[in-house]
Amino acid sequence: MATPTASGTPQSKATVVIASLMLFSMFFGAGNLIFPPMVGVSAGTNFWPAVLGFLAAGVILPVLAIIAVAISGRSVRDLGANGGAIFGVLFSAMAYLSIGAFYALPRTGAVSMETAITPLLGWEGTIASGVFNTVFFLVALGLAWKPNSIIDTLGKFLTPALVALLVVLIILAALNNPRDPQMPTEEYTSAPMVTGLFEGYNTMDAIAGLAFSIVIVGSLRSKGFKTHNSLVKGTITAALVAGGLLAAIYLGLAWVGQTLPDGQSYESGAPLLAEAANLTMGTFGQALFSTIVVLACLTTAVGLITATSAFFEMLVPKTSYHLWACTFTAMSILFAFQGLDTVLSIAVPFIIFLYPPAISLILLTLIQAVVKQSVVFYWTYRLALWTSVIWSALTVISAQGWGTGALEPVLSLAPGQAVDLGWIMPTIIAAVIGLIVDVSTKTDQKHSNSVTAAADADGDVVVDSPLDAAASPKN
Repeated sequence: MATPTASGTPQSKATVVIASLMLFSMFFGAGNLIFPPMVGVSAGTNFWPAVLGFLAAGVILPVLAIIAVAISGRSVRDLGANGGAIFGVLFSAMAYLSIGAFYALPRTGAVSMETAITPLLGWEGTIASGVFNTVFFLVALGLAWKPNSIIDTLGKFLTPALVALLVVLIILAALNNPRDPQMPTEEYTSAPMVTGLFEGYNTMDAIAGLAFSIVIVGSLRSKGFKTHNSLVKGTITAALVAGGLLAAIYLGLAWVGQTLPDGQSYESGAPLLAEAANLTMGTFGQALFSTIVVLACLTTAVGLITATSAFFEMLVPKTSYHLWACTFTAMSILFAFQGLDTVLSIAVPFIIFLYPPAISLILLTLIQAVVKQSVVFYWTYRLALWTSVIWSALTVISAQGWGTGALEPVLSLAPGQAVDLGWIMPTIIAAVIGLIVDVSTKTDQKHSNSVTAAADADGDVVVDSPLDAAASPKN
């Protein structure tokens, strides 16, 4: 049993720092490593607008997601319940599946194999991929087996090693290769910030932030953060520190991307970084890059297995955390075995669909925290969230070529639809209508009671963590 830790003590501050490193490592997977250098090299002389756009989606949104969950509940399901019971269950389940077994989790193994192992060791083919992914995910499963120990596994050991390797690569590459920005590529010429924003979307960290909150809350509680206020403060602090570290590493990697001659000839950030490491440190540099890739993917895989399994145990209590963990590990091995292209083909529609309601939910929750003394959102949540869901679903359906002729003229009426931001204006209009209803009627009173029941006015309510039950096997 953890010894209660007083908020503000050296022990509690050290715990929050370790939790911040854990959160950074959970966010920082393969995509986070390879997207920033490509943003840097492709943006060329439009470096800063592109990077700021990338940081908005890849850092600010994930941090806001964790803060939103911290101030409103224990998990993304609690947060999603503001849109109604059906929305809460379906959205949260799809979010965890998209960052879990359907995409981000198998991607960690597939990317490790294709960008680290094959270039360094020359292993390739079906048998090599199968063996590597099996070993990779079994190691991740072993590290995730005791969920409440993840703060020590990642925060104290794996993350410091990952950060140290990244810093070495960035500093040496920046010092040895002068920065030489080229002309921006076509997509970064007219709207570099918007293009960078969508590259930040591809990290999926906004959705991951909603999901990882379950691990942060559970880990801090296991270390003695027992009250609602201490958990909220600790979680928010960890999110801000992790976000700052992410921003610094992203900026460094984007900078490295501009140090390679003819950098725009590379198809992705993986070979670009590998070449930067090779030019800087030779064969040792290639080995260093491969180590960074595998370590980044492994820490993310551990976090994803833990968060996804803990959530589905909470959703279906009769199935234990360990059974869920084994199931998702087996699914990830299967999907990763098929290769990265298969993983991406499964995931892209999920990504496009989930981001609008995810962003809407995050921002509405933060606005609600500011104005809750004046009005409690009820219809504001429901109308806005379901509008974003419907608009997003129609966009995905049209993009798949189903009913495009009928849907496209309607969807194109919304400003920004050409750059996949058409959902914003309809969602804002729906939120305003909902707010008018909430203010003019008192339909929000019942909802207000349920929202405030999670914490006493003095902030001393104990918050149970879904990871508590997951910490020991069920009989």
